[in-house]
Amino acid sequence: MPVFEYKGKTLAGAAVSGELKANDKADLERILRQNRIIVNSISKKPANIEIKFGTGIKRVEVSRFTRQFATMIGAGLPMVQCLDILATQMENKELAKIVSSVKDSVQGGATLSEALARHPKIFDTLYTNMVEAGEVGGALDAILNRLAVYREKADQLIRKVKGAMVYPAVIVVVAAGVTVGMLAF
Repeated sequence: MPVFEYKGKTLAGAAVSGELKANDKADLERILRQNRIIVNSISKKPANIEIKFGTGIKRVEVSRFTRQFATMIGAGLPMVQCLDILATQMENKELAKIVSSVKDSVQGGATLSEALARHPKIFDTLYTNMVEAGEVGGALDAILNRLAVYREKADQLIRKVKGAMVYPAVIVVVAAGVTVGMLAF
């Protein structure tokens, strides 16, 4: 999501400026209008060139986020407040940025499933479709709990498979070493 720089003033006449993430200039204007800011100028901030290898976000962290989010929604907290709390308390800054982006999108009028779908590397189609079903059915907390259980079991299975693959990998490496040793001497 692009970052825009804006300058404007409040209804009281105080000058304000800042940066916000938005889909486009019209989206930013709408957000600023909701915050009672009269816009003077908007410009798109040039993107920093970043080279990334992978997301830096582990599956376990997304599972933990899902579990905590389900608990907070089940307790009756407003969705935007839940996302804000989770974003500020996360240890992984990459995931915190994504959750903050989701919060901004929801605050801007998007549904939770639409906001999550904007991050397909983190929230796959199963995740977003389940969340959409929970939103439509009015059982978001139950769906998030089911997603958390599913993801935790999937994480556990992945760990078991990786653990089971260690022994055969060691055997192959030792066999290759013995073969190379026999051929060399």
